[in-house]
Amino acid sequence: MKRKILGLLLSAALVATMAAGCGNGGSSVGTDSATSAPSSTEAVTLEFTQWWEPELAEGALRGIMDEFEAENAGIKVKLISGPYASTKQQVVAGAAAGTMSDVVGLDGAWVSDFVKQGAIANLTEIMKKNNYEDSQLASQIKLNNATYMIPVVNYVYPVFINKDLMDKAGITKVPVTRTEFREAAKKLTNTKNNVYGWILPLSLEAPNGIQNDVMSWAWASGVSMLKDGKPDLTNAEVKSAIEFVKSVYDDGSVAPGSFTMAEQDKVEEFTNGRVGMMVDSLAHIKTIRKSNPNLNFVVTALPAKDGYTGKRGMPYASWGIGIAENSRHQDESWKLVSFLMSEKINSKLSTTANAFPGNVSSKPDFTGTDPLFATAFDIYKAGYPANEFVGLPVAEQLMRSFDEQFQLLLDNKQNIDDTLKKAQAEWEKNF
Repeated sequence: MKRKILGLLLSAALVATMAAGCGNGGSSVGTDSATSAPSSTEAVTLEFTQWWEPELAEGALRGIMDEFEAENAGIKVKLISGPYASTKQQVVAGAAAGTMSDVVGLDGAWVSDFVKQGAIANLTEIMKKNNYEDSQLASQIKLNNATYMIPVVNYVYPVFINKDLMDKAGITKVPVTRTEFREAAKKLTNTKNNVYGWILPLSLEAPNGIQNDVMSWAWASGVSMLKDGKPDLTNAEVKSAIEFVKSVYDDGSVAPGSFTMAEQDKVEEFTNGRVGMMVDSLAHIKTIRKSNPNLNFVVTALPAKDGYTGKRGMPYASWGIGIAENSRHQDESWKLVSFLMSEKINSKLSTTANAFPGNVSSKPDFTGTDPLFATAFDIYKAGYPANEFVGLPVAEQLMRSFDEQFQLLLDNKQNIDDTLKKAQAEWEKNF
């Protein structure tokens, strides 16, 4: 009997030893985060996958993480960084496999698919749980009235204008209305010198020209291309914006080659002084300055519909952030998200990134930066970030299908009503 009891005790001890050997000595992260949780005495290590670190000054993002760790004892942050393209592949793969990092950098175009997969957490519920006041957020990316992504910093798209060409054409002020823009584009166009008033990239391979250069004219006048979250391309105000773009094209004021032109081509043409105006990201200011230091240009808000007096929407791209649904550390992850969205830290991050803050009270420090950033920030504060493609299902395909119909309109192969009806029908298939 004693031997039997001793044997049972030895077996139990062996099982306990094996269990201890299989245990995770540190906190669970990544794929482990969904299968095990740390004890109360262990530090939690959050994985944070993003493309931001390579685009910032060396050590900048790590320094902000060090500040977070100093204020939040027991939480560590492991940065998983890479270029945008490879980060996208990694995050998409993680979403499909259920191995997404605790905290993830997001592009708004990914959100709809991730929500359908159940890969990212409902931030509205998390904010309510933590009594977080979301009025401090400049914008939120929502699906079905729930937030899944918060834009941390924003890169806006104002109108860039070649000041020397404007002065030479006798234009005394930057255009504020669509009519003024159209007239300025005519005056800036000099086909003998291969100079055009405006440039409109509509490549089907990279169809973001529909977002930044076409639909932005609707948003600038407070117009929506959606109704109750569904496509509403045939409404009178969207039609008016599209008619305006076509009128500038029909004037011969748009640089040739639009149908195959991508965003980078637009930037190069403007940088080389062959285009008077373009809608573009502030992120390209440094590129333009470096390529052509003598180029004299200014930035202004997108002109609005004549007579419009409301706030103007401005197209933007964001460094968005979300939390993995499978993370066992959602509370700790939210601490990191709310830290990045705090007034002080968001100001610091937007300054470092040469971008605009996602916290309404934050303000970048423009000391030592290009003065155009300060000008653009005033434009940004006077309006609101507007990009209705963010969060839509298969956003890029929606742009492409609209682009296909829009090119037929510009080529006079169909009228505007048919253009919008056909684009509407294509979009509805994806909703």
